[in-house]
Amino acid sequence: MSKAIEKKANLQIKRDLCKGCKICVQFCPKDVLTMEGGKVKIKDIEKCIECGLCELRCPDYAIFLGGSEDEE
Repeated sequence: MSKAIEKKANLQIKRDLCKGCKICVQFCPKDVLTMEGGKVKIKDIEKCIECGLCELRCPDYAIFLGGSEDEE
């Protein structure tokens, strides 16, 4: 798995694509995401309900649900 991908449960973040716009953080209804070093980071995966709002709103395709562990 690439170091640029943070994977927790079904939520994946491609930090190298994240431009730090915070849209995904603002739309998350369960406060799962946070910002760290100008990039999105998973704060509490246990709260994630896999609603997909973060993926839907990300303009840079940096966060998504699903995929396999070897996906880049």
